[in-house]
Amino acid sequence: MRRKALPEEETPVVSKTRQKQAMQDLQSLGAELLELSRDQMKRIGLPEELYEAVLEWHRFTKHEAKRRQLQYIGKLMRGLDPEPIAAGLALLRGESAAETARLHRLERLREELLADESTLQRIAETWPEADLGQLRTLRRNTLKEKEAARPPRNYRALFQALKALESSDHAPAKKAPDDE
Repeated sequence: MRRKALPEEETPVVSKTRQKQAMQDLQSLGAELLELSRDQMKRIGLPEELYEAVLEWHRFTKHEAKRRQLQYIGKLMRGLDPEPIAAGLALLRGESAAETARLHRLERLREELLADESTLQRIAETWPEADLGQLRTLRRNTLKEKEAARPPRNYRALFQALKALESSDHAPAKKAPDDE
């Protein structure tokens, strides 16, 4: 007598087309890894075998060798959970909501600093290790830059200084100025 399969025992049937699409998606995710520097790959936390395969791809010079290595990377990706890798890539590209919010917070802080120098006091309270002299100089140079309608070199440098300050190894003494 045949036993009827219970719904929980049934495995979903995935078409061959969807299987191929899933494999191609993993291979394209692997292809995105090829554009990263070693430091960026380490930040994502790639498994050692995948990390070595990506480094090996960079050593190849012939098109066919690179193509086959990319297929191998795709094969390695099939054995891994792609979500942490995709999330790490999104973070590096600045696509995650948390990263976007952080960058917007830094942009608001930069604009507040340019509008009012007393913002330096809040920055000093939040990050005691902040180099206020450098920030004050960047602020002054940025304002001169805007006044003279020059390219925003110091404007960008001010943002980078704030970004480095926020991502420094030191934890803030209290919440960041715009978190309140």
